Amino acid sequence: MRILFTSFLLSIGLFVSAQDSTIQKTDLISSAKLYDISFTTKEIDTLYSDVIDNLANYKAMHRLPLANSVPLSMWQTPVVPGMHFNTVQKTIAWKLDNTVQLPTNKNDLAFYTLEQLASLIKNKKISSLALTQFFIDRIKKWGDTLQCVISIQEDIAYAEAKKADAELAQGKYRGLLHGIPYGLKDLFAVKGTKTTWGAAPYQNQIIEEDAFVYTKLRDAGAVLVAKFTLGALAMGDYWYGGRTKNPWNLNYGSSGSSAGSTSATVAGLVPFAIGTETWGSIVSPSTTCGATGLRPTFGSISRSGAMALSYSLDKVGPICRSAADAAIVFNYIHGTDGKDGSAVNMPFNYTPNKDIKKLKIGYAKNYFDKIKDTSRNEFKVLEEFKKLGVQLIPVNFPDSGVYNFNIMDVVIGVECAAQFDEMTRMNIDDALTRQTKNDWPNSFRTARFVPAVEYINAQRHRYTLMQKVNEVMQQYDVIICPSRGDGNQSAITNLTGNPVVCVPTGFDKRSNLPTGISFVGNLYDEATILSIAQAYQKATNWDETHPTLFK
Repeated sequence: MRILFTSFLLSIGLFVSAQDSTIQKTDLISSAKLYDISFTTKEIDTLYSDVIDNLANYKAMHRLPLANSVPLSMWQTPVVPGMHFNTVQKTIAWKLDNTVQLPTNKNDLAFYTLEQLASLIKNKKISSLALTQFFIDRIKKWGDTLQCVISIQEDIAYAEAKKADAELAQGKYRGLLHGIPYGLKDLFAVKGTKTTWGAAPYQNQIIEEDAFVYTKLRDAGAVLVAKFTLGALAMGDYWYGGRTKNPWNLNYGSSGSSAGSTSATVAGLVPFAIGTETWGSIVSPSTTCGATGLRPTFGSISRSGAMALSYSLDKVGPICRSAADAAIVFNYIHGTDGKDGSAVNMPFNYTPNKDIKKLKIGYAKNYFDKIKDTSRNEFKVLEEFKKLGVQLIPVNFPDSGVYNFNIMDVVIGVECAAQFDEMTRMNIDDALTRQTKNDWPNSFRTARFVPAVEYINAQRHRYTLMQKVNEVMQQYDVIICPSRGDGNQSAITNLTGNPVVCVPTGFDKRSNLPTGISFVGNLYDEATILSIAQAYQKATNWDETHPTLFK
């Protein structure tokens, strides 16, 4: 095999002989120290020429550029052997209140629920075109203040709104999102629009493809009004145009990377928006800004047409103002088009206003114990559930005991660096706005020093983590976890693929910024965690509390 490989390299003129190489044997001895391994002099002598051959192979590979959309041949699944799921989709009994009226103060319309807006549209108390114009006007008024908008899609919006109105006039009603405006995180491709990924090198990028989530929303009759900011290449809230602001205090960022989607939704610039999460990019901004963010089970929504950051971690989800709204949106966007090898069609059997007292609800006692201040809002959440008649069960949710080394840094570092390989090798990363130790350019460079063997073994450890988490989760319908200061829960559940919905729980007594709680569910059981989140929100009013600046 080695002879055949060498002959191949010679045939394409890429063979690098040991004599001509600038790589010395002493380089290999030094490099091995970076990988926690050592070799004898004889071993170095033997492997030296093979390493040089490998270098020639890498150079051959570098001559064949890969588009961001080219996937892996290996597809991640959150399912471990022995798991079984219900595959029957039942009819969801959505009920609209037909008595909903337009508000006396028109600005109050900005914070109507999706059910209220759907009632107005269906009963023709407002047209989709008028509603669309209302939200576009708000985007134009407040978008620059929040630095949350990359592009307003007026042509698409007016065309889709007029179509929604025409269909309704003909008696065709597509469902609860018919005629409802929304926004997309600007890593989803929509034909004829720029898809900037929030990064300076891609400001003028046009991808002539319609992302799966856009087509699903279009088919549901929803109206795309804007594409919102994201931290450059889906990290944080800094993008090439500035930093997306927190609607509760403009001196703070919104967190990220679904920064604009969250900021705009909380400020009432759209009724809902679509975000993505690789590690915290829905839950973190939703917690920081006081939104309800659903990070679904890995693979519940096809990612086709979306920027790939990490093929084994990327997830798509709705960012809304309530769990009821998130359930409506998820109902219309879950599933697959067959283009994403990790995506599946699974049922979403949601029951609005479900009685949760019969559910088995645990709380991660070991995570709560890490919070020394028992007056914090996380503990008030537990008390609220007790008032609802729920018997909370203390649970030791997997933490550092099973997550005893940083699997996430290895996996996310290597996969993200691979997706943007040319950016590093060709120094395109120098054009990115942020260049700190914690930003992508440095992360991509650092990942070049992770051996393939260690990456694969990190994935194997990830598999054992998935088994351990599912052993715990299958005993409960939901486990309540802190959204902040929770140790490793965010990393663990992103690695395992379990769904999480986070909801606002009040305000921090020091910063006066929103706080949140996370409900962790079993694989493909978004319905249950949304029901529990809805029950909490019916008992409290935090989802109905909005920033005064934007009322």
